[in-house]
Amino acid sequence: MVQLISFEQFIIEDGNPIYLQIINYVQRQIVSGAIQDNDEMPSRRVLSALIGVNPNTIQKAYRYLEEEGIIESRSGAKSYVKIDDGQIKKIRTRLLENDVKAIVRNMKQMGISAEEALALIRGAWKEED
Repeated sequence: MVQLISFEQFIIEDGNPIYLQIINYVQRQIVSGAIQDNDEMPSRRVLSALIGVNPNTIQKAYRYLEEEGIIESRSGAKSYVKIDDGQIKKIRTRLLENDVKAIVRNMKQMGISAEEALALIRGAWKEED
């Protein structure tokens, strides 16, 4: 069943360009299973009004998602998610690699050693079990 993708939980944060935040949101929703293959993206105008940003910002995010093969535009200017398990795995790996790199960079800036970092990760991992 085709479902219109919700951006109700999307929150604009300072520090990153909004179009990158939109891309990241869509990718994380795909990985979590909240967005499925063939789900419909809101129109560019609707999403622009919903989150209060320039339509060109939305266009830039959609263009990137199209170039990555994540969404596909169809007649009537509707855009749909077009993903398979292989793409989901690639997206998950890329997102996790970026998250880990950011955490490592922060830990290094705080003077934390690799051993201390691994101990922190193990502790956090156990807490989540």
